[in-house]
Amino acid sequence: MNTSRDILIALVIKYKGKWDDIMTAVSSREHPEDEFLQKAEMLKCRTVTLLDPEYPAALRHIVKPPFVLFYYGDLNFVSDYYKNISVVGSRDCSEYGSSKTTEIAGDLAAKGYTIVSGMARGIDSIAHHAAIDRGGKTVAVLGCGIDYCYPSSNAKLYEEIKKNHLLLSEYPGNDEPEPSNFPIRNRIIAGLSKTLIVTEAKYQSGSMTTALLALNGNSDVMCLPYPAGQRSECNRLISNGAILIENADDVLKEMSRY
Repeated sequence: MNTSRDILIALVIKYKGKWDDIMTAVSSREHPEDEFLQKAEMLKCRTVTLLDPEYPAALRHIVKPPFVLFYYGDLNFVSDYYKNISVVGSRDCSEYGSSKTTEIAGDLAAKGYTIVSGMARGIDSIAHHAAIDRGGKTVAVLGCGIDYCYPSSNAKLYEEIKKNHLLLSEYPGNDEPEPSNFPIRNRIIAGLSKTLIVTEAKYQSGSMTTALLALNGNSDVMCLPYPAGQRSECNRLISNGAILIENADDVLKEMSRY
């Protein structure tokens, strides 16, 4: 007999991680076809569901908490909401954004904080690499199936995080990324941490979406300042109440107030 947990995982596979479709199926007590139950049994990765006590507590309180998280690695990496620090920023980043992300994320990781990001090219990847290079921990939240590496240029980073850190997705198997997945994925990045750092952001970017999600979730948003005239969204966030930071010590000073 299939358990409620088995049925939930099969429904997530059937509806490819799309929350609204899964919610409709759950509400109507839909029973998935055998092919999806079999796919659930054949998953390569591990799973944690909303029905499980080990489901990350911080995610239970976000808008549309994922029904199932597919993962590789150590789920304990996201067990402490206050020790996780999310770092996001532009895919096409500047040398300044890159160097400061490396410095700040690396210093925080070296002090025992877990760096959470989305494994996109640019700032996300730089933050992951900085944490790894300094001997720290990192978590990548994907906007595609857990077994699909996107972008392909991050193949080595994907394998490193999969083997030694934590790789998370609400999307199963080899499902390819859809453009709509990424802003939806950002609620998980924002939800896992009390602190979100934006090191570079452009207008109407995914980083801005994540920052707004963090603010709505009562997280602290911290931003690097940029020179006047660069039309930096970091400066706009700061003018609207985000915390200005220049280094890891500034971040830790703010976090000491929690």
